[in-house]
Order: sequence, then structure tokens, then C-alpha cells
Amino acid sequence: MELTPKIIERVLRDGELELLGRMAWSSNATFLVTASLDGIDVSAVYKPRRGERPLWDFADGTLCEREVATYELSEVLGWGLIPTTVLRDGPYGVGMVQRFVDHDPEEHYFTLLETHADVMRQFAIFDVLANNADRKGGHCLLERGTDDIWGIDHGLTFHEESKLRTVIWDFAGEEVADAMCADVEALVTDLDGPRCSELRGLLAPNEIEALYARSIGLMRMPSLPIPNEGYKSVPWPLI
Repeated sequence: MELTPKIIERVLRDGELELLGRMAWSSNATFLVTASLDGIDVSAVYKPRRGERPLWDFADGTLCEREVATYELSEVLGWGLIPTTVLRDGPYGVGMVQRFVDHDPEEHYFTLLETHADVMRQFAIFDVLANNADRKGGHCLLERGTDDIWGIDHGLTFHEESKLRTVIWDFAGEEVADAMCADVEALVTDLDGPRCSELRGLLAPNEIEALYARSIGLMRMPSLPIPNEGYKSVPWPLI
């Protein structure tokens, strides 16, 4: 059976989660799990809300919703940048569960940029919309056996204040392609409609308003931003 995105989503949302182990080097509690349903197994990453480290600028217990919101944003845009991600109960309570991407950890944004410039340019636009405050190089994964690039680790997103912090500045000042602008325009049109209901349910009203403002701003001046002097525009570590 081909594991379509719809099947994967159903297994992640409704399947039984088996803990395989904790993933090292993560700022927050992160577990590798297997989701099983009707004889189908899907490897996944589980980040429970109760394992989130408190931050001064993001509301406590909201990082898992922000992770799911980036998936929903990517789906509404039609860009397919984020692995299937759901919000559900698990062994340690409610958290986000995301399809695990099998990848070579030695491959990342800096090694993939030359051969995958178009998708990295798309990530740059996506991070402006999501207001990503932590796009490290290791958050762009090349899935083994494919040519697909996936973005992970999106807990620090959708803040109402400008917080863009990323390693993807290679396209700064470039104009955004018409096709990308058309997708953003469709997002603006649908943001208060049924197509974006899941997205709206994951974020605070002021964060949705800020997403709307960023989208309008990108449409009015369709070019990628240039890093501001005096602001920490690059995360650390870089990978």
C-alpha cells in the first residue's frame, strides 16, 4: 500500500504511539516514536507540551501548536515544505507528532543550497510569512532516496512581533516570483475562511492578524528582506 499523505496523517492522528527513545541534543523533550494503525507503521517525532522549556518571549505551552501551524500554513500555500504534522494526545500528554524524515545528518542547508536553490528560496519566503525565529541549517533535511527537502523544528514561529532569525540570507533583496505571490494572495483571501480554520485554531487572534499583515506586506513589496543591522538575524549555532 502506498503511504499517501492522507493515510500518514490518519495514522499519526489516530494510531497507537510506541516510544522508541529520546532524541539527543534537543532543547525541548523530543521522542522518536512509531505510530501504528490497521497494520500500518509510521516513524514519527513526538514533542509533548509538558516537555517544552519556558521562554521569555513565547507563551508557555504553545510551541507544539506552532509546529503544527507551520504544517498547516505550508499546506494552505500548497508548498509541501513540512512533513505531515498533527496535534494529539500521547504517552506524555498532548503534543505535536510529525512524520520522521530519514536523512543524512551531514547534509543541511549549506551543503544543499547549490543543488536545491529554488526550494531554499521558497523556504526563505515561507520563513518570512511564519516569522521563523530559529531557522538553523540543520532544519532543512534531504530525505534519503528522494530529492525532497523538508523543513523541521518550527516551534519558534508566528510571534506577533518581528523575530525573523535565519541562516537563509542568500536571497536577500531578491524579488519574489509571481507564482509565489499568487499563493500568498490566495492565503490572504482565505485566511478568515474554512480553508484556514485549522491554522486559525492553532494560533492566537493577534498572531493571525500579524500573519495577515506580513502577507500583505510581502505582496505590496514582493522582495525578500535584508537583515537589519543591530539585530541578531542569524541563529546560533548555525547548524
